Amino acid sequence: MIMLGDENNNDLVNLDAIDRAKCALLVIDELGDPTGGPLEAVLLPSILQTAKLTTAARAAGVPVIFTNDAHLPGIDRELALWGAHGIAGTPEAQTSPLLDPQPTDYVVEKRRYSGFFQTGLLLLLNELGVDTLICCGMDTNICVKHTVADAYFNNFNIIVVDDATATFLVGDQESGLDYMKTCYAAKIIDTDAAVKLIEG
Repeated sequence: MIMLGDENNNDLVNLDAIDRAKCALLVIDELGDPTGGPLEAVLLPSILQTAKLTTAARAAGVPVIFTNDAHLPGIDRELALWGAHGIAGTPEAQTSPLLDPQPTDYVVEKRRYSGFFQTGLLLLLNELGVDTLICCGMDTNICVKHTVADAYFNNFNIIVVDDATATFLVGDQESGLDYMKTCYAAKIIDTDAAVKLIEG
């Protein structure tokens, strides 16, 4: 029985039982190159950690999936809240070049926070035979949290890589990660642990 307040209530995801052949690396809104920009100190470390994950995943044959903002100017509701960002077809809506995107990777464009909302992500994951998502990206409390929520609602096992995930718009990193652990049974691990999992 799981009791409220039980510190182990996210043990639905047993890392020792994860089948690497059914995993995918899901990178959420790691776009452009923040080097030299105002958010470099926040974003760059996470992107560099994610680069370790993408390299390991490709070498192990684990699918790498990018969910990228691709907003339509003058239409998408997010733009009224956050201003122009991630406009479809611009460099700011492309996977970060620091992640060395490859032709074998998958890109799912999205117009809302969640990578699942009215996109082809669920169909792609089903066709790939995926049951476990290794998630990273930004912002922790917006697009990552909403994507993880939909992953949970669709019965995926969820792993969130804390040091490859960044917060810069809403809330703080610790509370965002704790929320996903508590409400979506997400395992929170660091990049080194995730790479070991990917490598088997």
